[in-house]
Amino acid sequence: MIALIALGFVLSMDNFRTSIVLGGLKPTWRQSMKTSLIFGVWDGLAPLVGMLLGAFLSTKISDTAEMIGAAGLAGYGVWLIVKAIRSPERVDPDMKMARRWLPVPLSLDNVAGGAALGLAGFTPWLAPLLFAFTTVVMSFAGHQIGRTIAHFVPRIRTDLLTGIAVLLMAGLMATGVGDF
Repeated sequence: MIALIALGFVLSMDNFRTSIVLGGLKPTWRQSMKTSLIFGVWDGLAPLVGMLLGAFLSTKISDTAEMIGAAGLAGYGVWLIVKAIRSPERVDPDMKMARRWLPVPLSLDNVAGGAALGLAGFTPWLAPLLFAFTTVVMSFAGHQIGRTIAHFVPRIRTDLLTGIAVLLMAGLMATGVGDF
């Protein structure tokens, strides 16, 4: 059980880092919880899919999961930057685009993790629920940390800063520098 909790924590780190950056959009408590729940659902479904599909999927997706995740983050970052430059209004204030664009690319590594757990004989019900819960907690905490930090930079457009940070994080993810 301790190993599953540790693995859930490690697999939720992408969502945690992304949520810290998304906190720059200054989400409300409700928006933060909604986004965290969506991230959690996807992070719970992904290992379940991986466990059910097994070794085949693990070997096929593990090499490309980080690159797809980085591409999804980069796309969202570029979109935030372009919208922030073109419009004086806050970009994605309700985080709808973040909830649409980010859950799948951030969950792909969980598919490979789930496939490995399936091969190791773990039940397909405990790990996905644990991973989903861990992601919800870590994402919500990340939003609150990012939101708090964003309040200390009031003169800078935090949506533009968030877009730049998301783009930088995508670059780190693509190069492997951001791995723990």
